[in-house]
Amino acid sequence: MDNSERKFQSKLGFILTCVGSAVGMANIWAFPYRVGKYGGAVFLLIYFMFIALFSYVGLSAEYLIGRRAGTGTLGSYEYAWNEKGKGKLGYTLAYIPLLGSMSIAIGYAIISAWVLRTFGAAVTGKILEVDTAQFFGEAVQGNFVILPWHIAVIVITLLTLFAGASSIEKTNKIMMPAFFVLFFILAVRVAFLPGAIEGYKYLFVPDWSYLFNVETWVNAMGQAFFSLSITGSGMIVCGAYLDKKEDIVNGALQTGIFDTLAAMIAAFVVIPASYAFGYPAGAGPSLMFMTIPAVFKQMPFGHVLAILFFISVVFAAVSSLQNMFEVVGESIITRFKMSRKAVIFLLAIVSLVIGIFIEPENKVGPWMDVVTIYIIPFGAVLGAISWYWILKKESFMEELNEGSKVKRSDLYFTVGRYVYVPLVLVVFVLGLIYHGIG
Repeated sequence: MDNSERKFQSKLGFILTCVGSAVGMANIWAFPYRVGKYGGAVFLLIYFMFIALFSYVGLSAEYLIGRRAGTGTLGSYEYAWNEKGKGKLGYTLAYIPLLGSMSIAIGYAIISAWVLRTFGAAVTGKILEVDTAQFFGEAVQGNFVILPWHIAVIVITLLTLFAGASSIEKTNKIMMPAFFVLFFILAVRVAFLPGAIEGYKYLFVPDWSYLFNVETWVNAMGQAFFSLSITGSGMIVCGAYLDKKEDIVNGALQTGIFDTLAAMIAAFVVIPASYAFGYPAGAGPSLMFMTIPAVFKQMPFGHVLAILFFISVVFAAVSSLQNMFEVVGESIITRFKMSRKAVIFLLAIVSLVIGIFIEPENKVGPWMDVVTIYIIPFGAVLGAISWYWILKKESFMEELNEGSKVKRSDLYFTVGRYVYVPLVLVVFVLGLIYHGIG
């Protein structure tokens, strides 16, 4: 592939693609229920603080190393460690976060299949007629129940990737604006529900007692970190496709802002609706697949609203899967000089073949636990150390200021090394202690 074909054609395309990668179940499902469970407005204040920090020195570092090395995970780690004369070690370590990206894609495709199945039921109106708990239970308890939807998710993602790296930018220019518009429509409709005001009060009126609750801080930090997909792998490839004239830090902050907007607009739909109909806003995993459809059942135009909600979630799911496949695919294509279509197709087959045997919740749940508690957080630790302790400070700052209109001082690097890296270690350790915080 010609190098120009790999580059983003516009700053907007870069931001929307990165947002598409970051926005997913963490924003639509996990964020609203964690806000509901861990303190509402106080949770949000802590979350915003961590989002700003992680965007500023975490996400930007992944963009930076990708653009500096001109390639994805394998090449970026090799580049960073090569500055210490340990390029082969860096290349070997890179397979850990890369394994995390592939493993999360396998599990994420299954969850996306649940979403697509529910969207199909929303289109036919079935989701408004059946017992939602029973409908969801059928999908997550049996073998091969979601296989057609599982295949469909993989095929849809493949079609968006086959046209080349530029196709990701093009599809996200459609999917992400559509996501925001559709959720905005839903949020406006929910705002007029009797009792919705109580949900807004919970979101905006602080209960300061939560400020002294350790779990509020732990979950806000974990949610912020994992929402941005700072995995030591996922966002590196976005940086590899970023033009030298673009400001890395500005792009990272904009990604963080739009990712947060996506999470907030989802909360503006879910939490006021939950309060309006007396459902617990902190209901956890059942919130998106059982509570929300039950809410739509009781709303005028619930059929249309259910379709809008679940097509929005489908957009978010596919955009995240795109990035997961692209991350792994780019490294293989670049390292082994293989055909892009062949590699992407092979990854899809591997994902499906493994995935069909872990479709039930009691299998995919433990799979995702291993990936999200051990592999991905450990990969994030490796990445943070590689960018701030292994890569030379001079190389880091030179690339950081490339394309920047404002020259950034060494304070930026100091914050990254002595604040961000320890926090990533804390995220990893707390994940082990709490059995997952992302």
